[in-house]
Amino acid sequence: MSRFHVIIPAAGSGSRMGADAPKQYLSLNGKSLIQHVIKVFDQASKINSMHIILSEGDAYWRNAYLNLSHKAQVHYCGGDTRSTTVLNGLQAIESQVGADDWILVHDAARPGLSNLLLSQLLTTLENDAVGGLLALPLADTLKRADDAQRVAATLPRADLWQAQTPQMFRYATLKKALTGFNGTPTDEAEAIEALGLKPKLVAGELRNLKVTYPQDLAILSALLNTNSQ
Repeated sequence: MSRFHVIIPAAGSGSRMGADAPKQYLSLNGKSLIQHVIKVFDQASKINSMHIILSEGDAYWRNAYLNLSHKAQVHYCGGDTRSTTVLNGLQAIESQVGADDWILVHDAARPGLSNLLLSQLLTTLENDAVGGLLALPLADTLKRADDAQRVAATLPRADLWQAQTPQMFRYATLKKALTGFNGTPTDEAEAIEALGLKPKLVAGELRNLKVTYPQDLAILSALLNTNSQ
């Protein structure tokens, strides 16, 4: 029977936040973003192991984080890009997983993942031939800008989705996709698509947004507080 493993790439600097520390260590409702992420996977009974991939020179991680989950392991093998970090993580855990085991890749700066949403993803994909990802159908009108930041065109939004994480694929398939990709994929699904496969889209939630800019923390805090009431 296939098992479920999580890779959390956390080697980025989060430069767009303009903060003193990488964004995964910023505080949200009294806990760091990565603590929120670790907690939700720790509570999921189907998740067998969790692997946090840090940069070699990470100076912010504290061993106390590991006490939050017996499932968690830390690997100091992060790369210059997200895809390199994930691939390095896959190589680091190769002896611990099976070729058909499921790998869930989740952003360290996406702390709003709920237990219910994770359960829905696992249930939807565990028997799928390809795997897939959480995503939101686009609701806003899309504009393409020219060099002067004026509208050059309005783009149809029908059938367009905004990708989220976790993104869930078989170990061997994901490793093959990332190893053979020509260039740098923006996410795991793009690498899988390059193999000619079609990942399944599973409806996500607004609260599962990725913290990228300072205002995102305030928005997410409000969403989480509202949902807890």
